[in-house]
Amino acid sequence: MVRAGRERYHWIMSTAKNIAPAAGESARPATTVAAGTLKVRVLRAGLDSQVSKDDRVAVEAPLEFQLHHPALGMEPASFGATMRTPGDDEWLAAGLLYGEGVVNHPSDIEVIESSTRRPNVINVRLRPEVQVESQFAARRFSAGSSCGVCGTTGLDAAIARAAATEIVDSGRTDLSVLLGLPERMRREQSKFGDTGGIHAAALFDFSGNLLTVAEDVGRHNAFDKLVGENFMAGRLPLSNRIVLLSGRASFELVQKALRAGVSILAAIGAPSSLAVNLAVASGLTLVGFLREAHCNIYSNPQRLGF
Repeated sequence: MVRAGRERYHWIMSTAKNIAPAAGESARPATTVAAGTLKVRVLRAGLDSQVSKDDRVAVEAPLEFQLHHPALGMEPASFGATMRTPGDDEWLAAGLLYGEGVVNHPSDIEVIESSTRRPNVINVRLRPEVQVESQFAARRFSAGSSCGVCGTTGLDAAIARAAATEIVDSGRTDLSVLLGLPERMRREQSKFGDTGGIHAAALFDFSGNLLTVAEDVGRHNAFDKLVGENFMAGRLPLSNRIVLLSGRASFELVQKALRAGVSILAAIGAPSSLAVNLAVASGLTLVGFLREAHCNIYSNPQRLGF
């Protein structure tokens, strides 16, 4: 039983196996056709026909974050693990650590690099002057690709910290600009076009110009990649910026937006009650159900010109 379980584990974790063989076929190698996607063989089945064909799926693989700092000892300490789509792992690590308050400036990070000895491990070396003891103790987690605050031991503290943030009024954008953003983001989602199964977070200015887009099988990972890229480039806070989410707007994503200083957070899907309350209290403009012709504005509509 144990041996069979180990064999199945290695089979599942290997990207060199087909996860969906066609009827009458044995599993055969699948190939990575683009960063973050995998080619597999499927059986397209209907009531009157069955066709074997190639398809693409989004890659989901674990990533462990290893922190290096004198206060943590001679050996690196694990900050946890998440399931993500490989690619931009350095930005994912930087965005996560910034969102958790472990780092506050790009200079707090000495180096971020993938491990040469262990696959799916990212090493983050912090500068000695960074204070990590209290933050590190509060956040050791193992998260799925849909998880945001998984493992946070002080949830009340996390909510209070987010609620203490205030987004000040500093500009306006036209509603017509906002309504045009989903189509612009969709055109840049290369992995979604390949697989139909991956999330995105896109950054726009108030004129509707697309600045960057990040994709990942996890909603929170996509946001962390976007924040991490801008954090390392010294472009935070994201004042007079719009972040568009391909899915729903949960508390965790509003929390991340506040930490990054985003002015408008828009989502294709719905917000949660806690997300709305937090946005109202913090001055963030929160938009849901964003479509070509209409949207719902849940908080602080003063940033939108009608």
